[in-house]
Order: sequence, then structure tokens, then C-alpha cells
Amino acid sequence: MNDDVKQSGTTVMVVDDAPTNRYAMGAVLRRAGHHVVPVASAGEALSELDVRLRAGALPDVALVDVGLPDMSGFELCRRVKSTPSTAALPVVHFSATAVDAKDRCRGLDAGADAFLPVPAEPREIQAVVHAAVRRARRRTDAEALAHRLTLLSQVIITVQTARCLGELADAAAAGAARLTGTPAVVFVIGPDGEAHHGTSRSRLALSDAGPHQAAARLITRIGDRRDGVHSTVVPAPLWPTGLFRPGAQDDAHLVLASTKEGRARVCVATPAIAAPPRGAGNCALSRDAAADDRRHHAALSVAERLAQATALAAEPLLMYQAERDIALTLQHSFLPQPHRLPHLPGVDLVVRYVPASRQTEIGGDFYAALPTRDGVLTAVGDVVGHSLDAATVMVEIRHALRAYCVEESDPRALAERLDRMLLHYHPEVTATVCLTLLDPGTGRVRIANAGHIPPVILRDGGRAEYVRVCGPLLGLALDRPEPVEVVLHREDRLLMVTDGLIETRGVDLTTSMEQLRTAAAGAPPGLDALCDTLLGCFGHDREDDIAMLALRLG
Repeated sequence: MNDDVKQSGTTVMVVDDAPTNRYAMGAVLRRAGHHVVPVASAGEALSELDVRLRAGALPDVALVDVGLPDMSGFELCRRVKSTPSTAALPVVHFSATAVDAKDRCRGLDAGADAFLPVPAEPREIQAVVHAAVRRARRRTDAEALAHRLTLLSQVIITVQTARCLGELADAAAAGAARLTGTPAVVFVIGPDGEAHHGTSRSRLALSDAGPHQAAARLITRIGDRRDGVHSTVVPAPLWPTGLFRPGAQDDAHLVLASTKEGRARVCVATPAIAAPPRGAGNCALSRDAAADDRRHHAALSVAERLAQATALAAEPLLMYQAERDIALTLQHSFLPQPHRLPHLPGVDLVVRYVPASRQTEIGGDFYAALPTRDGVLTAVGDVVGHSLDAATVMVEIRHALRAYCVEESDPRALAERLDRMLLHYHPEVTATVCLTLLDPGTGRVRIANAGHIPPVILRDGGRAEYVRVCGPLLGLALDRPEPVEVVLHREDRLLMVTDGLIETRGVDLTTSMEQLRTAAAGAPPGLDALCDTLLGCFGHDREDDIAMLALRLG
């Protein structure tokens, strides 16, 4: 296709105070298929540009006579180029008298794109107009591409900082909408088929999950056929109604990307635009639609890069989610649930375990309640760190404690054995633990602490106080102090927690501990009521796991 055909339908503003010249120049351009806007002065040209700017329909090029009556064509060009909203408009000067080199240089210095001496051959006029428009469109396309690439880099940074798959999908959907200028929905599908979706629309307006589930099933079927990055269009009858716009049936343009490992599959879905109808009578409409089509396809090319970046960002999140699920399974398997706690004669016992929010890593928190020959041994502890390793070390500590207490029940001796075990098998790991040995017959409690929050004793009458007991962490091979002894009365309660319940970023732990003591003192009677009250006060969106154990004499 030659340039005449490609650029026919452009709008050309002809600025000349001589009616015969405007007519002659306009006739040449109209025969070439252009739309002509004739104006007689610089002031009229500026007014016309202002009107068209508000309507969003600037001309494609301006042919400006150098010798205008109200201001020179050079000054008109300078004003057009100095205004940001019209600076990209190509300007071609023409003149029958000012044709010297100094005149041409003066026009170029003012910002003109070309200089046309007249009279000129019709083909030369057409060629100059075509060249000016072509350069302007290429410059505009290059600027648009640079803008999209800058925007893409910003979006990818946001995507890469997502903390979970849902947050990742939302960030990618918002970025896709910015890149394409259309609504967008993003699906992240794991190897097990679980789908997470994000949307550029408000989630409050999308209460029905059915359309997203239907779209995820369709994407899974399409994506199973190919790897890498590819695009396809799904016609409206197959795409769920209202997914992009409320109540609207849209064809969907899907960009699908998967990683080499195949763990993550991502789909960026946007409404597909229709091509301009063939033989459209309105040249300006046809040209605008074609320009929109070019911009849309360029944006979709950038969307392919976004889809690939999202798939790469989803890979470690999926691996972490799998690791977290394994760690949670370990914890739930090895931490006895309330209905599976051993029978402990003479003691009432309540436990709680709350995993951290899905945006945070799994921890090594644990509790234990074990019968021994000298009474009831209880423990609450935490392996330092957040990972599958921390969870597995937690399991080892808990099993070691169960084995050791068969022969030894003294809290200090048990802490020393756990310390040696950790040093021998995991010299790089440290842990905290609080151990109590309760004699149900006398209420006598012996307590050893290894770097953990000390227990709280709630006395009859609403008083709550921490037991003054301390000691070094496990895994440091340091000497351990003698256990502290207290006596529990019939109505007293003893509470043990991990720091995940109260630890808050930016808040001193001693302040949080005092808040815990105050809340515990005001809790209703009973063990369940105590634990539920504290979880209601502190247990929302925590960044660490929470383990709690409360007991009293039975």
C-alpha cells in the first residue's frame, strides 16, 4: 500500500489571506483525498485550533503562508509550537516571495517541519504534506511507546512487591487498565488449578463470584494447549457477561503467559476492540478508529510483557504458598487440637493456635501439655525465624520434650536438655520456651523460662501479674537459673502466650506486655473466655503465629 492510500483522509489546515490561493491549495489537497480547513489569518487559525482542541480533533498538519496580514507565518508557527497542547502539530510554511535560504532557515528556527516554495507541482505539495504527517505520527508513536514502557516499569515494580497471589492479581489488573485504557481482569492459576483473580473495578461491585469462576475454567482450558506467551480473542457468547463492564457483553482479548517451570499461569483479560468497518464513509472517523486500533495493539504488546512479568512474580509466591501449606499441615498435625488434648487429672486446660495472616510467613510457635510422674508439664515456645525450617525444628523440639519428660520433669533440666539438642542438631537456630510443672494436689508450680514472655497469673479478684522468671534462649549454651516457684489457688488462672499475640511493629514489647496484662485482668471468668477475650483484643491481622495456653486447678 503506497503513502497516498495510507494517509488519505488527513485533515489539513490551509492558512492564507488570499482567497484564490486558499482555493487552489485546497483543490489540490481535496483531490488527494484530504479534508481541508481553510482560514484567512493567523488569529483565525489560532481560534480554529482552540475550538478543535476542545473537541479533541486537531488537524493533522497546517500549511501556513509566511506573509499573513495580522502576524507573520513564522510567529504563528512559534506560538503553535510553544503551546504544549498544539506543539506536536506539524507546520509547513509556504510562500511565493520569501524563498531565500535565510527565509527557510527562519521558518525552521521557528519550529516548522518543512518549507514549500509556491507555485509547486500538486505531487510535490502532496509529498510534503505526507512527509510531515508521517514524521509527526512516528514521533507521536515513539513518545507513546516511551510513555507505555515507563508506565510498564512502574506497574512491574508494584507487581513484584505483592505479598500474596490476590494482591499480585489486583496490582496486575490495575496496571493492565492503565496500560490499555480499558477495564482489565487478571487471573493467576496455580499448578493445582486454584485461581486467584484481580480486577481494575471496585470489588464492592463484584459480589458474584460465578463469572470469575467461569472465566477461570475457560482460561484453564485455553492455557493448557500452549506454553510461553500468546494472545487470543474469546467471543462475547463464551465470555461471562459483565466481567469488564456491568451488564455488558464483550469480546475478550486474552494475553496468557506461563513460566518455564509451569507452576504459574497468568491471564490478562481486556475488552477486544472492533476493527473499523470496511468502506467507512467518514474519513476522519475511519482514521481515528485506525489510530485507536494501532494504539490499542501497541498497548496489548506491552500487556504481554506485563503478563510475563506477573507470571514470573507469581512463581515464588506459589512456591511460598506450597511451603506454607506444608508448614501449616505440620503444625496442625503435631499440635494437638483441643478435643485431642491428653486427660490431665486435676487440671482444666484450654489452648488456642492461630496461624499468621496469609501475607506473612509461617512461624515455629508451639504448645504442649504432658502428664509426668511429678505433675502436669506445660510449655509454650517459638522457634526464631519464619519458614518451613522453623516449623520442622518446632516439631523436633516438641517431640524431644515429650521424650525427655518421661524420665525428667524438672523444668530447668528439660530446658538444659533442649538447649543441648538444639546446639547439636541445629547450631544456627535459637528458640524461646517457657516450661511449667504443676502439682495439681498442692497448686505448686515450678517455672523455667528460656527467653520467652513470662506467664501471667490471674488471681481471684481481678488482679493479673507476670511471674518474674527469665533465662537465656535455647541454642546459646548458657547457664540456666533455678526455676521460680509460685502457688496457684483454686480460682487462679495461669496464662502462657507467644509474642505473636501482642508484638506490633514499631511498638516496644514492654508496652504491649502491659496492654496484655491489663486486658487479661479485665477478662471474664473462665479459661475459654480469657483466651477469646485476648484474641478479640490482639489477634487481628497479626504478622506472626499465635499460641496460647491457659490452665487452672480442676
